Amino acid sequence: MNTLELKNRLGEPIHIDQETIDGFSRKLRGSLLLKEHRDYEMARKVWNGSIDKKPAMIVRCQGTADVMASVDFVRDHGLLFSVRAGGHNVSGASVNDGGVVIDVSQMRSVHVDPHARIARVEAGARLGDLDHETVAFDLAAPVGLVSETGVAGLTLHGGTGWLTRKHGLSIDNLHAIEIVTAEGKMLRTSVDEHPNLFWALCGGGGNFGVVTQFEFRLHPHRPAGFYLHANICHGKCSGGYDCLPKVHGCCP
Repeated sequence: MNTLELKNRLGEPIHIDQETIDGFSRKLRGSLLLKEHRDYEMARKVWNGSIDKKPAMIVRCQGTADVMASVDFVRDHGLLFSVRAGGHNVSGASVNDGGVVIDVSQMRSVHVDPHARIARVEAGARLGDLDHETVAFDLAAPVGLVSETGVAGLTLHGGTGWLTRKHGLSIDNLHAIEIVTAEGKMLRTSVDEHPNLFWALCGGGGNFGVVTQFEFRLHPHRPAGFYLHANICHGKCSGGYDCLPKVHGCCP
């Protein structure tokens, strides 16, 4: 019987038979990509082009049920795994060599409730996806600077951006988080539901499970502003420093 070689959490090789792999694949609405799949090479690439890791398996999740099935699979077999959302991490932490990548990058839905001023954002969404939906209602969430950055990685590590001075970090504006735990269960966390886990997620990184959705509080904001980049040569243009407090005072 054919088997697939993967690495366990200690980096040691283990083999899983094809029947087990096929059974896992049938539980998914998304795609299971092995190295021979035509989409594998593109799926393993991340924003940092110098990262060249080759996972044994990439699970392209289409929803929470796929994430739950993936967590069950890697837990039951003790597999090395990583979670990919935006893939913007410079160190390439979202991919690995020889393990499983739980890829939520296809889960990019954003729903805005303009009356409640809440945005429900799937974990694979990019900042540009979120901004595109909120700006239609003259609202904004305090997220990052680069549109292609993933919402998940930015938020779980704090999240600074254009609106931080006025509205705080991204984590300061979280209303709730949905997460799949190591037991393969989906939990909704907030200040009222599983508050200790919610507290840990607000800045603790992706160490407590696989996040599938964020809920952000939104703020009134019209898409208008300016960006100033000033180069002042010390000793040659000392008067340039005099204008900076005035500019600073106009900033939000």
